[in-house]
Amino acid sequence: MYQHILIPLENSATDRAILDHLRPLVKLTGATVRLLHVADGWVARNFNKLELAESEEMKTDRLYLDTVAAELQAQGLTVTTELALGDPPVEIVKAAEASRCDLIAMAGHGHRWFGDLFHGSTITEVRHRTAIPILVVRGPKK
Repeated sequence: MYQHILIPLENSATDRAILDHLRPLVKLTGATVRLLHVADGWVARNFNKLELAESEEMKTDRLYLDTVAAELQAQGLTVTTELALGDPPVEIVKAAEASRCDLIAMAGHGHRWFGDLFHGSTITEVRHRTAIPILVVRGPKK
């Protein structure tokens, strides 16, 4: 069924929704989980071009990924992590394809038309950029 599942995390309460939903599926299939966070602040977007030092945001994001990975590994899951830099939809698709993932599992905020207009929709952009199946789980209401 699934061998490699990419789970983009945003370091928010929404992450718990996708992690809780995917845990039984991952245990059932024995899939490898790749946790991804895309740092998209100014430093992250210009990190390589300007040869900048890692920002506090990036350090915090890396620590968060490692913490979540350790939690899942303690439950017997096989997990890898990646901190990507740049535009989230582009980096999510790039990571999924590079890792040969057969599922992208994301949590959504449940924005409606106005919310998507003002905040954009990473999920919408990802689904337009890839043929890899996407599982979307609604996160907690704000």
